[in-house]
Amino acid sequence: MRYIGLDVGRDFAHAAVVQDRGTARKLGRFRMGEELRALAATLGPDDVVALEASTNTWALAELLGRHAGKVVVSNPLRTRAIADAKRKTDDIDAASLAELLAADYLPEVWQPDEATRRLRRLVAHRAGLIRQRTATRNRVAAVLARRLVRPPMTDPFGVGGRSWLASLELPSDERLALDAALRIEAAIGAEVAAAERVIATTVVDDPRIRHLLTIPGIGLVTAAGILAVVGDIARFARPAKLVSYLGLDPRVRQSGDRPAHGGHISRQGQAHARGLLTEAAHAAVRAPGPLAVTFQRLQRRRGPGVAIVAVARKLAVLAWHLLTKDEDYRDARAALVGTKHRMLDRLAGRAASRTRPSHRGATGSSHDRGR
Repeated sequence: MRYIGLDVGRDFAHAAVVQDRGTARKLGRFRMGEELRALAATLGPDDVVALEASTNTWALAELLGRHAGKVVVSNPLRTRAIADAKRKTDDIDAASLAELLAADYLPEVWQPDEATRRLRRLVAHRAGLIRQRTATRNRVAAVLARRLVRPPMTDPFGVGGRSWLASLELPSDERLALDAALRIEAAIGAEVAAAERVIATTVVDDPRIRHLLTIPGIGLVTAAGILAVVGDIARFARPAKLVSYLGLDPRVRQSGDRPAHGGHISRQGQAHARGLLTEAAHAAVRAPGPLAVTFQRLQRRRGPGVAIVAVARKLAVLAWHLLTKDEDYRDARAALVGTKHRMLDRLAGRAASRTRPSHRGATGSSHDRGR
């Protein structure tokens, strides 16, 4: 059996191979495209290939998987912790992957199916648009700050806000910058809406979305983000595993005879999903219910920041239970759940149902409003 390690870069992949349990030897450097496809064609069912997770990982894993017996995708952070070395080259990294693979000591990551990868791409696309829109809005805020002007409304990008911005008397250069930013912001907003429609169409028939949307604070975007990150909930044996995967678990420090003490959250793993859950927590605590009670109790003792993170962690635990047990949130508000259902139907291009939600709770959302 051959164990092959691939160190993948933007233009090239360096390969090394271990035959049975020997030492690694260099296979060479292969250019992305035809050369890499030619390498893949030489693989057989007795070959196992390892590569680290990166931007083009899943396309490479699919290509190699057509020929190799198995493709292993490793966690680069944990691989570096195991095989850290003073000398570091692409060839050495490829050899390290091959040797760790042959020794069955390579930290493997879960490989999502195509549907999950597509949902991840959609969620990431929308997140990128939101970052661009935020940067554009910040440019508008900068223009106003330079002119010592404060908007009289909470949303200067709504209909009334845009009318007010158009009426401002500004120097020509500031007017040029402001109008350009507003046009860009409007164009990005249209793209965000288009992305959300595609996300809604993709997940509208997924019962897992309907379970998640029964949780206060969670709308379409958050629910889709959780599903994109989680994929198969069965890979998390218990809620703590999911919490840790999202980086919402507290760090623990202990040494010698000193007692263990917790610190800030680890912030490891999926930053985007963690941010979505934190935003959802802010919305959830505004509605009466157990989550709001938890927030108020912790806020008095630890402050609002710690309390919000604790609620975000509870949302992750709730998501695990609902997805694992295939059920809805027991304390869901039927009227709000019905509103979410109708909003989701509209986004997905379906006629909104006026029927009351079932005892299991119908769900839906748009843009994470109406949470």
